[in-house]
Amino acid sequence: MKTTLELDLGERSYPIHIGPGLLAEPGLVRPHIHGRQVMVVSNETVAPLYLARVESLLAGLEVRSVILPDGEEFKTLEVLNRIFDALLEHRFNRSCCIVALGGGVVGDMAGFAAACYQRGVDFIQIPTTLLAQVDSSVGGKTGVNHRLGKNMIGAFHQPRCVLADTDTLATLDDRQLSAGLAEVIKYGLIREAAFFAWLEDHMERLLAREADALVEAIRTSCRCKADVVAADERESGQRALLNLGHTFGHAIETGTGYGNWLHGEAVAVGMLMAADLSARHGWLPPADVERIRRLLVRARLPVTPPPELDRQRFLELMAVDKKAVDGGIRLVLLDAIGHASVRDDFDPALLDQTLGAGLQPTGS
Repeated sequence: MKTTLELDLGERSYPIHIGPGLLAEPGLVRPHIHGRQVMVVSNETVAPLYLARVESLLAGLEVRSVILPDGEEFKTLEVLNRIFDALLEHRFNRSCCIVALGGGVVGDMAGFAAACYQRGVDFIQIPTTLLAQVDSSVGGKTGVNHRLGKNMIGAFHQPRCVLADTDTLATLDDRQLSAGLAEVIKYGLIREAAFFAWLEDHMERLLAREADALVEAIRTSCRCKADVVAADERESGQRALLNLGHTFGHAIETGTGYGNWLHGEAVAVGMLMAADLSARHGWLPPADVERIRRLLVRARLPVTPPPELDRQRFLELMAVDKKAVDGGIRLVLLDAIGHASVRDDFDPALLDQTLGAGLQPTGS
């Protein structure tokens, strides 16, 4: 059931290990630590569950830890500074390694700290949420939020390896599991129609946390992301397709206050908004919009945007987005299930309809 993928980036290539029981296998991690100093970054929820196991994995090294508060609302420069404080207080040098133990927030912050500390040190990802295992731990995007926009301060900094132990998903709450499934569904929408169909056939098994189904979903998701990142590491082209639903979703997260909507929940609504807009242009059959909606509902994800965000507020927040170019909004839209494209040629009037529709079925 265990599997290893390779993200091919030449000299910066690294393995992605996926499967159960990986926290008991030091041989997967130790070859990627080149000094003796290791700083484990975790949070108040994950550390009591898994920090001791990771410390055992690193036995014989100088291991320190910094425990951050848990939640998207703490993904800030102020909280990031706690990592730098710990590194400096313990006199960590440039050969140190930072280990991210947690979900996407921990991984993004630990990776950004690694990118910045003494102009760049090694780091390793040990993601403990489904969303982090299929998305944020792979590809080297790191950063923190600003009150005006999500992930607007950051850097590209690739890990030395990713260790996705699927046993950690046993302690994940149901809401977080569903949030991770949103990113899994995304890969079927942007690249692989057959994978989307597989998800339709296996959604109940994933919600029941059946080990072999989870490993298959994570493996396929990571393979899709690794292929895209290897072809476009710094998002100059096709990597932007990984942002399906994210321009809408980031607006939801920012507009409702970080932490009130989980990232995957916001992306789920964002993907349906993107599908709705695609259908209004005649690019995507309305039947496919309903197919997407049904799968999101089965994954126990929201499909209606927050009522407090009106059209104007949505547009203001969407304009503050890393994908915007020269003040114009670019969106990832769908030509079919399994095929997406980055477009700026959409009709603003149709976007306005999508933003005001409350995601009622097109034509209703």
